[in-house]
Amino acid sequence: MQTDAFFREYTSHGEILKYTKATAGFGINYLLEHDYKLVYLNALNFLPRQTREHGIRIMEFGCGTGMNLLHLISMLKSEGIRVTSALGTDFSPAMIETARREAKNYLRKQDLQNLEFHVAKNESLISDLSGSRATEESTLKNSFHFVLGVNTIRYCHDAKRQRDCVRDIFNLLVPGGVCVVIDMNNRFPLFRSDLKNHFRRQKEKQCYVPSLEEYTEPFVQEGFEVLRSEHFCWVPHSAGGFMTRLVSWMSPVLNKVARSRAMRSLVVSRKPTTVT
Repeated sequence: MQTDAFFREYTSHGEILKYTKATAGFGINYLLEHDYKLVYLNALNFLPRQTREHGIRIMEFGCGTGMNLLHLISMLKSEGIRVTSALGTDFSPAMIETARREAKNYLRKQDLQNLEFHVAKNESLISDLSGSRATEESTLKNSFHFVLGVNTIRYCHDAKRQRDCVRDIFNLLVPGGVCVVIDMNNRFPLFRSDLKNHFRRQKEKQCYVPSLEEYTEPFVQEGFEVLRSEHFCWVPHSAGGFMTRLVSWMSPVLNKVARSRAMRSLVVSRKPTTVT
């Protein structure tokens, strides 16, 4: 029933509009150009220089309408990092169809040739991708240099399938490949959805939000080297222009006095170059 509720939510027209570039909040556009951009570039520095120079293969799981992935492709190109292929997955067919349309609107034709979007659940990435692409699972393993997921892995924790997701990420990455996970911090006290639910007469079932330690644990269990595990980011995705500027101005002070209460949890991990 919980899965059905999430499916209905993430196939609705209103929800899709929240994740498309033209109609998403000012805050998320700001984060893609600032906080998230810094996280991605820092994480990519953990890849060998030769890999970055020759070109990287990237994948985003739970990509929604592709807004983050499309921005990342453009940003990396401007930074002189060649993307040889990019792939986005989501469990919602409506999100994936929108992502394909968005890609045609925001990327040049030559960049589209190396981009794919497929319907796949976070808990069964390899098997679902194998079916969608009509390829052997073995061809997907050890094929990506950089895997990321934003505001999506908590649903695996809610379903108690987080290790299935992380195990597939581990197998998808090349030795030395890097994964970035960004999601909600359970210690942040003012999420809008939580506040709205507090005043509802009939409470809506909320997705479980893990602690930073819980986000990190499956990466340790599956053999990753954890490079960063921390709280960061004070700008809400849905923030307007004034709120975004105000909170970004206050962020240095907030980080000093209450970093553990920031909005997001971040885990950056690397697959060992030698896998036993």
